[in-house]
Amino acid sequence: MAREKEDIFSKVPEMDYTEAAAKTDFDAFKAVVESRRSVRVYTDDKIPEQVMQDCLDLALLAPNSSNLQAWEFFWVKESKKKQALVEACLSQPAARTAAELVVAVAKTNTWKDHSKEMLEYFDKSSTKTPKSAIHYYKKITKLAYNQGPFGIYGIFKRILLFVIGLKKAIPREPTSESDMKIWAHKTTALACENFMLAMRAAGYDTCPMEGMDSKRVKKILGLKQKEYITMVISAGKRAPNGIYGPRIRFGRNRFIKTV
Repeated sequence: MAREKEDIFSKVPEMDYTEAAAKTDFDAFKAVVESRRSVRVYTDDKIPEQVMQDCLDLALLAPNSSNLQAWEFFWVKESKKKQALVEACLSQPAARTAAELVVAVAKTNTWKDHSKEMLEYFDKSSTKTPKSAIHYYKKITKLAYNQGPFGIYGIFKRILLFVIGLKKAIPREPTSESDMKIWAHKTTALACENFMLAMRAAGYDTCPMEGMDSKRVKKILGLKQKEYITMVISAGKRAPNGIYGPRIRFGRNRFIKTV
């Protein structure tokens, strides 16, 4: 078993699957990234249904931890819920004038079901699945993500990981619900960026909003425990006064280091 655990991280698995990289256009992608701005005021233009669906589908292609897809996206269309969401977003223009509103939710309560679904997928797949992958979803996800009642497992895991970590490199988190929230938010934020870049590529704009009453947003959506609001994203066609000023970025040397 010890050898199997090592193989999960350190050994290239034997597989009968290959996938060639698609041709891409760097200049086109650069134009999308550079033209993405946080738009605060939108026109009355509608966004076609298919554009929204396509961009949400592209959000779900984002990389995510262990492929456990700890996210959920609520496209809020019902008028009363949408108005309540606008108010929960402090009635800011980015929400009030938007054609569409999407709430990104990070979930720490789905890892067990999704681990099971991964195993079911492997079982039905015509592609050979490495034993290390099966072991990962049968055993390792339980060890990594199960914090136990009241987080009691996390306490023991922190002690165990500290001792093991004295001799070798080992993943140190998550060992608490707080760690699980960070884990899920990171995954969900990656998907949010996919969605926003997809909208820009389709000719529309977005604004990621953290200025909101998260408790009210959870109530509007009927969310449960261990389901957390990552952000609300507004979308639409930018108005002439939709961007409040030029983009400001501090010097790259402050943030990009070569070590």
